[in-house]
Amino acid sequence: MNTPTAKPAVAKPAAKRPPEVQKEDAMWMQKELINKNYMELATARQQGRKVSATFVPGNLNELLMCFDFARSLPETNALQNGMRKKSGKFIMDAERDGHSEDVCTYVKSDLGMMQGGEIGPTGDPLPTPDVLLLSYTGCFTFMKWFELIRHKYGCETTMLHVPYQGEGKIAPNMRDYVVRQLKENVIPTLERVSGVKFDIDRLRQYMRESAKAEDDLVAVLESAKHRPSPIDGYFGAVYYIGPIFTAFRGTTEATDYYRTLRAEIEQRIRDGKGPVTPDGEMGEEKYRIVVEGPPNWTSFRDFWKMFYDEGAVVVSSTYSKVGGLYDFGFRHDPDNPLESLAEYCLGCYTNLNLPSRVDMICKYIEEYQADGLLINSIKSCNSFSAGQLLILREVEKRTGKPAAFIETDLVDPRYFSAANVKNRLESYFQMVKQKRSAASLHLPEAMA
Repeated sequence: MNTPTAKPAVAKPAAKRPPEVQKEDAMWMQKELINKNYMELATARQQGRKVSATFVPGNLNELLMCFDFARSLPETNALQNGMRKKSGKFIMDAERDGHSEDVCTYVKSDLGMMQGGEIGPTGDPLPTPDVLLLSYTGCFTFMKWFELIRHKYGCETTMLHVPYQGEGKIAPNMRDYVVRQLKENVIPTLERVSGVKFDIDRLRQYMRESAKAEDDLVAVLESAKHRPSPIDGYFGAVYYIGPIFTAFRGTTEATDYYRTLRAEIEQRIRDGKGPVTPDGEMGEEKYRIVVEGPPNWTSFRDFWKMFYDEGAVVVSSTYSKVGGLYDFGFRHDPDNPLESLAEYCLGCYTNLNLPSRVDMICKYIEEYQADGLLINSIKSCNSFSAGQLLILREVEKRTGKPAAFIETDLVDPRYFSAANVKNRLESYFQMVKQKRSAASLHLPEAMA
């Protein structure tokens, strides 16, 4: 009887690992800072700290630090949950609880997270806030959002009403109105809730740090005027603006971060390098685009890839100015601290009228030598979406550059159609190419 020969063992193919996401050193630093803030929030009660919640536009971080608050930002929580693929469930939970499909998905993601047990994006618990600081800077949704949170937690709310820039400029009486609210309402409330006496010299010191970081951030964002641009002013810029638009503006950590980031970008300029993408160094720069509107967070990497696969770099964006128009000259001023806080809130992008937004975009197209404008219209964001078609037509008329329109959402994965967005982008880049070819045919022979 023959013994059957044993079959040789067949090695199983190794599981295919997803490609590692490539990031600049400064992007890793930014991630560490954001995670640090979540850890501070998670341990706030153990440390005996009070907790504030506020929004990114009109974010009075320097003032809140004067009262030793741990600082939570609901928008940041929502977008972080979106990037971590958690927001879809939270949104549906909020809709089952009665919230409309048309409500801002940041709001629904935040409310759904609350229903799930107060676990933040990093998996650490988020404490309930002791005070809600509502700086109203052009987004009506903020008011209703904090109304719902106040109803849930019964916490104190203080509102800073910021006049809308209907005339396209900040008038002295507008600034005085905001300063009066700071003195009479906001600061006394923060003192009472925190138990810490306000120290204006402490505020001045934080503002000195803010101004240093703001100088470096502007240098980084304006580096995109170079060819090739060493940064992506939309997808890359959301990393760059993270610390200064959230809980770190005014800290020495932010100052160090932006100094490091600026040095890194200046080296990229000297080396003639383009942006770093999730797949590594970007190839040839074929198109230079200005983008209006927030990104889609749930498919952020796939969305960005549609651009760099085509050789398209975003040289400037309005979203990267949502927490401050520093490239138009504003700096926090320690010599006039309360007036400076007022001017900061008044100058936020969401507080600008449509003619001001058009002027801003046209300026970017000219100064950054962009090929055109792309608008990412967010289904559930009225603050950005209202008037975008008017902006598109006006920018096209004034610059002669092509503009296009795509539609996604902030953190609702149901409203990101990759195929539809990709088709529209490819059509737009083809239109840009044709427009450039037509323009070159009409140049004088010596210039062509």
